[in-house]
Amino acid sequence: MAYLRVKLVKSPIGYPKRQRETLKGMGLTRLNKEVILKDTPPVRGMIKKVAHLVEVRYQDAVQS
Repeated sequence: MAYLRVKLVKSPIGYPKRQRETLKGMGLTRLNKEVILKDTPPVRGMIKKVAHLVEVRYQDAVQS
């Protein structure tokens, strides 16, 4: 299964509340925090809504 490594690179301060809630739902609560998420349509939709705030890298497997 494919995974996405998502990193918060820009502060959500000053952006709409829905975008901040989307980041929180993805587990991105602090600047430069990185999370690994499964590559699914709902996750891709969330990334699309906050693409201007995050950096995405693709990953084939989760490293332990």
